[in-house]
Amino acid sequence: MMNKLIELKNLTKNFDDQQVLRGINLDIYEKEFLTLLGPSGCGKTTTLRIIAGFEEPSDGEVLFNGIEISKLPPYKREVNTVFQKYALFPHLNVAENIGFGLNLKKVDKTVIAQKVERMLKMVGLEGFGKRDVTLLSGGQQQRVAIARALVNEPKVLLLDEPLGALDAKIRKQMQVELKKIQQEVGITFIYVTHDQEEALSMSDTVVVMNNGEIQQIGSPTDIYNEPENRFVAGFIGESNIIEGTMIRDYLVAFDGFEFECVDKGFEDNEEIEVVLRPEDLDIVDPGQAKIRGIVRNITFKGVHYEILIETELRTYMVHTTDYAEVGREVGLKFGPEDIHVMCKMGSY
Repeated sequence: MMNKLIELKNLTKNFDDQQVLRGINLDIYEKEFLTLLGPSGCGKTTTLRIIAGFEEPSDGEVLFNGIEISKLPPYKREVNTVFQKYALFPHLNVAENIGFGLNLKKVDKTVIAQKVERMLKMVGLEGFGKRDVTLLSGGQQQRVAIARALVNEPKVLLLDEPLGALDAKIRKQMQVELKKIQQEVGITFIYVTHDQEEALSMSDTVVVMNNGEIQQIGSPTDIYNEPENRFVAGFIGESNIIEGTMIRDYLVAFDGFEFECVDKGFEDNEEIEVVLRPEDLDIVDPGQAKIRGIVRNITFKGVHYEILIETELRTYMVHTTDYAEVGREVGLKFGPEDIHVMCKMGSY
């Protein structure tokens, strides 16, 4: 197992009379790409700013390699932050921007030049050293900001929605680049985003937050396939969430029928919630399925159709490459492994 690098213990943060963080406990490991994911106002940026030293927690501890650092100023921490707004210096060229921190530390000029050159290569901006930063595209400016942070060889890179200002295509490219850079440099990245797809495609570990609390910590596959509660299921990808009853291990009931499932460990007859992902549902002839309904709407999404099927009790969303015309009666088929059972939480 990798070493624990950062430990957050019972972190709380209040701004005036509003509690923004409510007891955050989180371990972050060496060389991990960890993403804090959640809607705006959930506390993810505040958590990042506390790690960076821009905010002090109201209560709780921040440990770095076992040493409490919550009172340490940012410049004394072995972390660097990349912001959404880049914060580049317009009067300095690309190379000067990247070498800025090293210049402040009075590092030898030839050493700076070598390090800057290496960084330019790593972020794919070779030969851009003399360029005016104000003439670069958003994606290029973002690369300069990342290079500027990495050249200081921090133990941890903090990234606050760094791709937020880029258009979709460049974002996708930068996601791939960032993951590659993180593996090359071999340091811990702590990334903040509200974009589920970004979190799932880049991270080793995803921390889903809401209302100042951690809802679930896990690998992208865990978070997607085994959401622990309704909030996580609804926030990560689209879901059909249905109230039901766990009759006993491996048998669940919802919408008036019993289904075999792969979940166990619940009380007999416990009230639960079931998640059925739209891509796990198949449209079949009505006679081949327990749940039946009428196709009410169909939208072409490029890769698949999104089909809304109205049953007696609810409307199901299905993602499929098969076409089904509006008004037709169909059945909905899914296997035991497509049913994900969650504990029933208080309403969000």
